[in-house]
Amino acid sequence: MLVLPTTSHPIKFLVSYINYEAQLIYVQDPENCLPNKFLKLNNLSIQPYHLYDGVAQNINYFNCSSVGHPHLRNSIQSSSDSQDMISCPIYVSNPYDSVLELDLVSCTKMFHVNASVTVNELQINMLSMRWSKPDCSECEEKGKRCKWKNNSTQGDIECFDCKGKRKPIHIPTSFIFSATGSILLGLVLITVFKIHRYFRKKEEDQARVEKFLEDYRAEKPARFSYADIKRMTSGFKQKLGEGTHGAVFKGKLSNEILVAVKILNSTEGEGKDFINEVGIMGKIHHINVVRLLGFCAEGLHRALVYNFFQNGSLQNFIFPPDNKDHFLGWEKLQQVAHGIAKGIEYLHVGCNHPILHFDINPHNVLLDDNFTPKISDFGLAKLCSKNPSLVSMTAARGTLGYIAPEVFSRNFGNVSYKSDIYSYGMLLLEMVGGRKNVDMSSDQTSQVLYPDWIHNLIEGDIRIHIEEQDDAKIAKRLAIVGLWCIQWRPVNRPSIKNVIQMLETEEEDKLSVPPNPFHSTTSITTATELTLLRQPLELEVIQE
Repeated sequence: MLVLPTTSHPIKFLVSYINYEAQLIYVQDPENCLPNKFLKLNNLSIQPYHLYDGVAQNINYFNCSSVGHPHLRNSIQSSSDSQDMISCPIYVSNPYDSVLELDLVSCTKMFHVNASVTVNELQINMLSMRWSKPDCSECEEKGKRCKWKNNSTQGDIECFDCKGKRKPIHIPTSFIFSATGSILLGLVLITVFKIHRYFRKKEEDQARVEKFLEDYRAEKPARFSYADIKRMTSGFKQKLGEGTHGAVFKGKLSNEILVAVKILNSTEGEGKDFINEVGIMGKIHHINVVRLLGFCAEGLHRALVYNFFQNGSLQNFIFPPDNKDHFLGWEKLQQVAHGIAKGIEYLHVGCNHPILHFDINPHNVLLDDNFTPKISDFGLAKLCSKNPSLVSMTAARGTLGYIAPEVFSRNFGNVSYKSDIYSYGMLLLEMVGGRKNVDMSSDQTSQVLYPDWIHNLIEGDIRIHIEEQDDAKIAKRLAIVGLWCIQWRPVNRPSIKNVIQMLETEEEDKLSVPPNPFHSTTSITTATELTLLRQPLELEVIQE
């Protein structure tokens, strides 16, 4: 036991190793909370000891007391006892470490300190210190030796009489050979144990995936082999498109059933990405959301099988009303808008756990033969285990032109289910105007064309071709709902239930036109905020 005196009260450490020749000592905190105790030692001279590592560096401190259970999956601290984790919620990391990879999004950053110690030492509850030799010149003049004075913080020394030298201890040769053999045997056993543990983790990884798939059979999706996937796609002959998470190919389950097969990119890890995506899709059963028909999990091959829709995406049918060859008609557009809203409502409140899509746009809305909309592409979706009114994110996600302002900057509010409402509002405005809401050819890269144009349309300054009076009511209703959905502040946007109520109302007088966020005197939009929304190439990380 090593007791270090401080200005407040002594601090006790367990001594795990001492090297007198190198003047080196390793100590541990018996309470297994070294980061907390180190704060009392940092920048404090405890003679004759000083930290072994002389290079100063910044160390971030986090408070994880709100979590209430061990959760640091990627940390050495995860091997600690659960009770220790609860009693010591303090966690440290390097400034360059990823908060997401360390699973610290639920913790609170306290501060950072500059210290001559490594983060790894604090994480493994081990501190290395050295001591300097005392100046014994005064004691030697008296024919004595010296040592550091006990419980001294000023580096005082004390003299003591030198006793006769002890005779050297003779160690039998047989003992040396026996000890050497024991050490070698121990090293061999450790190596074998590490190899065994490595392969056991690989087996547990595969077993985890297999167990998930076994439990998942109750959801009734089919499991295909990789040979089945190649056969149904004719050797991946017809490619429909490619996204961030993989390529999509056209295939056949039979002559009557066409499918779209998504081949996921090869991922490393513990199969979590595959389990996450299949798990989310397997929980979805709604007429306005695509249905997972099956999957493939064979070795490193991962694939998802969905229905194929001949009409393609909604993007193929966004045309101005005067284009009679392609325009769907206002009544059909209203049905499509209502179906998309019902699909979003199911994701937000109809599932066991709320699902936020984060990428609602015309390309991700598929239309079946009856033009029933199906929300697709859940590559950016987030499964929420808590209240979806506040979601933790570390990076912006979505498609340019449909990303809510708060996803770029917390100055607008917290990321929540209202982020999907904003994307849906932009989609509605595109359906009404029959054109893209973002001008990609603009010098400003992403010049937002709505909602200024839609406001002028409602007020009568701009007219579009509408033949029937009922169609004009539908166009106005869709435009007003869209404008409410794209308000800058999430608190000013309606919930998806209110959106559906507005779409279903027959009393047009109850739908008031919201203020124009670009020209209203009450607008909170500033030049800086607009500039932020028009810079898609350098997305800033959202600080938690």
